[in-house]
Amino acid sequence: QVQLMESGGGLVEPGGSLRLSCSASGSGLRVNYWGWYRQTPGNQRELVADSADEYHTHYEESVKGRFTISRENGENTVYLEMNDLKPEDTGVYYCNALESGAPYWGPGTQVTVSS
Repeated sequence: QVQLMESGGGLVEPGGSLRLSCSASGSGLRVNYWGWYRQTPGNQRELVADSADEYHTHYEESVKGRFTISRENGENTVYLEMNDLKPEDTGVYYCNALESGAPYWGPGTQVTVSS
């Protein structure tokens, strides 16, 4: 059984930065794919950034140049560095991982960008 746990969310002013972390726990893990998703009230969860491996990443258009996804394979951890945050970045951020082909989700961490 794989468990994911996000951390690093919080309240930040526009223009500020946050770094989200997500760690996977479980024996013999081999996470292939990592993704960060965002959900706002009344809307579906949307992909913000993902990493198929160390060399292949993808970003949603509105976060390009501001967000960076990175991974520590040996630690089964993924990060999302978020800079120049805007109010529209507000939402619950969820970590997603594929391990041996099965998807897993974390419980989410709230990010609020407000003055």
